[in-house]
Amino acid sequence: MTRYKRDYYEILSLSRDCGDEEIKRSYRKLALKYHPDRNPGDKEAEENFKEAAEAYAVLRDSEKRQTYDRFGHEGLEGTGFSGFSGFEDIFSSFGDIFEGFFGFGTRGGRTGAIQGKSLRYDLELTLEEAFHGKEDEITFHRLEACVTCSGSGAAPGSAPRTCGTCQGRGQVIRSQGFFQVSTTCPACQGQGEIITDPCPDCRGGGKTRVEKSISVKIPPGVDTGSQLRLRGEGESGEYGGPPGDLFVVIHVREHTFFSREEENLACQIPISFVQAALGDTLTIPMLGEKEGHELVIPHGTQSGEVIKIPGKGMASLRGYRKRGDLYVKVIVKIPKKMSQDQRELLEAFAETEGPAFANKKKKPKGFWKKMAG
Repeated sequence: MTRYKRDYYEILSLSRDCGDEEIKRSYRKLALKYHPDRNPGDKEAEENFKEAAEAYAVLRDSEKRQTYDRFGHEGLEGTGFSGFSGFEDIFSSFGDIFEGFFGFGTRGGRTGAIQGKSLRYDLELTLEEAFHGKEDEITFHRLEACVTCSGSGAAPGSAPRTCGTCQGRGQVIRSQGFFQVSTTCPACQGQGEIITDPCPDCRGGGKTRVEKSISVKIPPGVDTGSQLRLRGEGESGEYGGPPGDLFVVIHVREHTFFSREEENLACQIPISFVQAALGDTLTIPMLGEKEGHELVIPHGTQSGEVIKIPGKGMASLRGYRKRGDLYVKVIVKIPKKMSQDQRELLEAFAETEGPAFANKKKKPKGFWKKMAG
């Protein structure tokens, strides 16, 4: 069944007074959308791709466009225009469109420079180490260019031979309907060369796994999830490409006394109700201070109150911010057991609270029964 021949302007979604750049931009968009490599086995996409290529070939040519505008599809029959002989014909005609597009921009097939793979290293720190920062040596494994063959993959004294399948182009042409499509050569994987005598150390891969140790500076204030990027410390690149990077991912262990929220630290300290009532001065541990810190408990402090100590938190990784603060939560502990002397002293104190409190003490045992009855 012959497909209905649509209007070229309709195909490219253009008005009849469109300019050359609009035509080029519209075709590039459709070519990317319907290219057979992106739609394998999709006959509808193949037909759309052919249709767009034909429309572009006519509208980009001023003479063909004028003929088409006056006489339509029938007018082109006398111009000698009959489509393309294959994909290579399209490429040579539309080189400005396909430059760097679908991977066809540079002919000759050999894959271009590829950056090496980036690696991840997980580093665990204590909260104290995160507070101070540290310099640590880490050891990891990565793939590097083989020393024996200098990364070529061929045994010393030998050289790769030209691929017989693609004749060194790195690509093979396959027919797909009306067009011929260029794909990566399956024999040489796009390299244009085949190693017949592989290097004994890397087995033709060009890389070997090596152990690497490097020194890493951990800045103060890092937290779980912080990442340090060490450029060029990943695996070596392909075909002259640069090496990848190494990402050191930080994990900070929980502390037995301090908890953390961004740059701020928090802790809890227990005090007696006497200390809460009368006030006191305590020495509490501090990150980064061997002698600790003297914390003043004001008289009348209530259980759950928080005392802020400015500038005693974590360093900020954002340079414009100051060091965080330390928040100390006071928990008043009530004794479950008391000596007779302690009880008598508390009872004497209770009497000073006023008659209401003293009368509660003198209520008979049957008081609650009377209240209930």
